[in-house]
Amino acid sequence: MQEDFLPINGTDHVEMYVGNAKQSSLFYQYAFGFEQIAYAGPETGVKDRASYVLKQGKIRLVLTTPLQQDHPIADHIKKHGDGVKVLALWVDDAEKAYQETTSRGAESYEAPKVLSDENGEVKVASIRTYGETIHTFVERSKYNGPFLPGFIEKKSLYKSTPVGFKFIDHCVGNVGWGEMNKWVEFYEKVMGFNLLVTFDDKDISTEYTALMSKVVSNGNGYIKFPINEPAEGKKKSQIEEYLDFYNGAGVQHMAIATDNIIETVTELRNRGVEFLEVPGTYYDDLLDRVGAIEEDLEPLKKLNILVDRDNEGYLLQIFTKPVQDRPTLFFEIIQRKGAKSFGKGNFKALFEAIEREQALRGNL
Repeated sequence: MQEDFLPINGTDHVEMYVGNAKQSSLFYQYAFGFEQIAYAGPETGVKDRASYVLKQGKIRLVLTTPLQQDHPIADHIKKHGDGVKVLALWVDDAEKAYQETTSRGAESYEAPKVLSDENGEVKVASIRTYGETIHTFVERSKYNGPFLPGFIEKKSLYKSTPVGFKFIDHCVGNVGWGEMNKWVEFYEKVMGFNLLVTFDDKDISTEYTALMSKVVSNGNGYIKFPINEPAEGKKKSQIEEYLDFYNGAGVQHMAIATDNIIETVTELRNRGVEFLEVPGTYYDDLLDRVGAIEEDLEPLKKLNILVDRDNEGYLLQIFTKPVQDRPTLFFEIIQRKGAKSFGKGNFKALFEAIEREQALRGNL
């Protein structure tokens, strides 16, 4: 087996650029159960932006907002709305990760640099990927502060309660027509990822729309990036709708793992999180499609949780509606029962559910 030239320990953090980080952070604390752990802004000597760091399980979500209209982050928000800018990867050697990827064709976003404060130092370096999304390599073995140098520990006055989120299972990118293979090749060649699974427009289609998707994964399987592109259909696909409203390629959704999806989704629904609805008929022949499962069907049906299977086991999943007014970024909640990959069984039901929402928005 070839040596993994880009060993990744996991996702370090995901940074979103948002119009109002103070308000967004409260939404993620209340609705999704994150706890605020750190902050950077004018009070800490950062004059051009404010950033709130939220944590739950192994997930760190950073919400950043610009403080001036002519700031590049303001341009990003004007173009894309609230969205993911940084998919940061935790590595042992940020400089090596940067050199290995740029030598293989990655476009540099920021050369390696050392950030330091009284809690130690962190080395970071960034490369460009699809759209305006970047990967930042984070080397933090010599650091024991709350997040990164420049951030202070800061708790919220609001006492949030977690909903059972464990870690980021995968992050999905939407890219333009004919771009999927280019970006799959980027992850294979530049980052040493492997192609995990391929879905074509026959696998992922409804009466009206279709898309294609390939999933790439790093050596240890900790990082999975499905890449979607639109496919020809009678009407506008959800990928086209995303590209129209995001104004280009970007992160479509983050999938978050839980050990008990029934408890997690019950709690999220109680807090007002909205999910896509699939018709009750989906459950009529569910066990014939996926085989025996440990869960009782009734709570799954009541909560609208989908079940799918690959050749190693099954998984339970559900998708929120977009978490901002533009029909762009949303979240998936996933519990794996042996399945390492993704099955094909849910696409039709899921995409018909998305189409119903698109139709309500007048975008189908």
